[in-house]
Amino acid sequence: MKKFILSALAATLVASPLLAAAPAEAQQRREVTTVRHNDNGRTVVTKRTVVRTPQYRNWRAGQRFDRRQAQNYRVITTYRNYRLAAPPRGSQWVRSGNDALLINGRGNVVQVRGGAFQ
Repeated sequence: MKKFILSALAATLVASPLLAAAPAEAQQRREVTTVRHNDNGRTVVTKRTVVRTPQYRNWRAGQRFDRRQAQNYRVITTYRNYRLAAPPRGSQWVRSGNDALLINGRGNVVQVRGGAFQ
């Protein structure tokens, strides 16, 4: 009886990270299939590829900024048009999705203005 309980416990410990990782990977991957129809009514699959959708994030002050994780990344030079304060020396405003982020010279997020570009 002890062996059965210990083996069941070990199986749940091994399987739980695998089950938790499956939904995250399902969100990242999207399969694209190109289908062509012939004159005789047959369907031919000509190309099958797997496209990974990037994972964008919600930024918080104090986080390290990585522009590869920013959606619609742009450096904002006309910050007054968006009613943003002038950045301090060595800092800059950048766009990530609809948010404006103030990034300091070390690459850390100082301030987040959500919905600045709606």
